[in-house]
Amino acid sequence: MDVIQVEGGYPVTGTVTVEGAKNSALKLMAATLMASGVTTLTNVPNIADVHVMGKVLKNLGAKIEVVDEHVLKIDTSGVDSWETPYDLVVQMRASTAVLGPLLSRFGKAVVAMPGGCNIGARKIDMHILGLEALGVEFKIDHGNIHASTPNGIHGETVTLAFASVGATENLMMASVFAKGTTVIDNAAREPEIVDLANMLNEMGAHIKGAGSPVIEIEGVSELHPVTHAVVGDRIEAGTFLAIGGLCGEPVTVRGFDPKHLGLVLKKYEQMGISIERGERECTAWRERPLRPTDIQTLPFPGFPTDMQAQSMCLLAMAEGSCIITENVFESRFMFASELQRMGANIVIEGHHAIVHGVPAFSGTQVKSPDLRGGAALVMAGLVADGLTTVSAIHHIDRGYEGFVEKLCSLGAHALRVSVPDATDLLD
Repeated sequence: MDVIQVEGGYPVTGTVTVEGAKNSALKLMAATLMASGVTTLTNVPNIADVHVMGKVLKNLGAKIEVVDEHVLKIDTSGVDSWETPYDLVVQMRASTAVLGPLLSRFGKAVVAMPGGCNIGARKIDMHILGLEALGVEFKIDHGNIHASTPNGIHGETVTLAFASVGATENLMMASVFAKGTTVIDNAAREPEIVDLANMLNEMGAHIKGAGSPVIEIEGVSELHPVTHAVVGDRIEAGTFLAIGGLCGEPVTVRGFDPKHLGLVLKKYEQMGISIERGERECTAWRERPLRPTDIQTLPFPGFPTDMQAQSMCLLAMAEGSCIITENVFESRFMFASELQRMGANIVIEGHHAIVHGVPAFSGTQVKSPDLRGGAALVMAGLVADGLTTVSAIHHIDRGYEGFVEKLCSLGAHALRVSVPDATDLLD
């Protein structure tokens, strides 16, 4: 197994380009099931979760041609199965993304309960309640979701109890072929939702309001294949901008829309980080000590939970104390205990983290608790005294392409190495 070793104290500066968004690419891949034929996706990140979703689609009967590492041609004309393999879909939370497309195409689906990072409840109940309102019937059996539409899918107004990204996406895809008009109230507003709606509309769907709290879908009879570019990854961009703020020297990130990180960038400016916004790029640097700033995670356009760990890393070195409130995933503070091993002073009280800034981190052996927490531990190692070794980096591989290579291009002293029984490093 591999680990990432980071030697702290070296200047980190320069320019990186982010890949397409993980949280968009997976859903766009699933959406190709809805139009028989060859759909081409460009700007696809070469990451573990994309590989898993590719295997899911192949298992259903799709053929995938990798034109280059960022371009996929997905031929769904041979898809003849509506049952997804348990051993694949339990590896990631995005497994339920195929539920809506399979219901649209076949009127039935069997999907394993979702897996992925152990950061909290999956809220699959919102998917089920919303789809039931559209006429879908469910049965949960041995960890699998069995869905069917004995009377077809019909348009209805569905109000979500929480602005769930996954539930919004599934409802949107399931209702594209519905009879009549479907309205999703309290819909998620993330840029990835807009990207999915844009591709579906290019394929022939009639979707209005994506990016707002109310999405309206007028049912159509069929979709056709298209070529579509995945939106830039705002979370990967935010991670590298946080690195610029932590290390101090300018880091420029290209390939994304800074508007997609609106509140994050404002909070970073409150911390004392300088931000320069461009049309498709952004630069972060710091000339003063970090200032404590309270943060609470909320659905977009609120502060993203996927930027919480990286921001905690910044605030753990601020001059003073602040509170981070996690409102999205109840188990997302597991990262804090690992950062404490590096010298951070953090107290967890329920879904609040009280962060008292310390002057420095110390390099040591730490274990990646999840995708974003793993990246943030590597980030902390960049300014830590001595050597930091991060294990369980398969989490990082799920969402960051060439993470170590990009860090090294900025001047970081980081290395990915194979270590026998790396999981035993902290045992």
